[in-house]
Amino acid sequence: MPGLIGRKVGMTSIYSAEGKATPCTVIEAGPCVVTQLKTVDRDGYEAVQLGFGERKEKNTPNALKGHFKKANTSPKRKLVEFDGFDGLNIGDAVGVDIFSEGEFVNISGTSKGKGFQGVVKRHGFGGVGQATHGQHNRLRAPGSIGAASYPARVFKGMRMAGQTGNKTVTIENLQVLKVLTDKNLVVVKGSIPGAKGSTVIIEK
Repeated sequence: MPGLIGRKVGMTSIYSAEGKATPCTVIEAGPCVVTQLKTVDRDGYEAVQLGFGERKEKNTPNALKGHFKKANTSPKRKLVEFDGFDGLNIGDAVGVDIFSEGEFVNISGTSKGKGFQGVVKRHGFGGVGQATHGQHNRLRAPGSIGAASYPARVFKGMRMAGQTGNKTVTIENLQVLKVLTDKNLVVVKGSIPGAKGSTVIIEK
């Protein structure tokens, strides 16, 4: 589906005429530049590649420099392919006017990384046993992870401690509350994954 690349600005509230506060997220979306058009004859599928965010010339590989030069644009930080666009040419700019207030979108982003966490924080375990009667450092322990005799191994997917967060998360069906075309801003209802300033992808 058609969409845009954006940057999470932060969260705020919008008040309705009745005085009801609605939590929402402000996203700076676009303008995105068309850097490449994928065709069935050449690439095997149809898609539009969009670029967003400025990138330093010295940090851009030579192959990408030529790629952006063809599109007659400056080096971009993020490139994402979308389908569903019609009538676009290389070098065209796509803005937030493709969205309308009241419609629903899917937003993908990288969730906040929380480092190496135990099973209580990572999976919501309740802990083992009581905090008294001789217990020592066992309250937040994971407990048994498998039988010794059979199968004599740990099953794949066992919920254990490990890296938490820092994964691609998609929130579906978020309602667009406002579209500010003059400031390239989209205001959606609710929260989206990622920290302030992180890159997100908005799809119809």
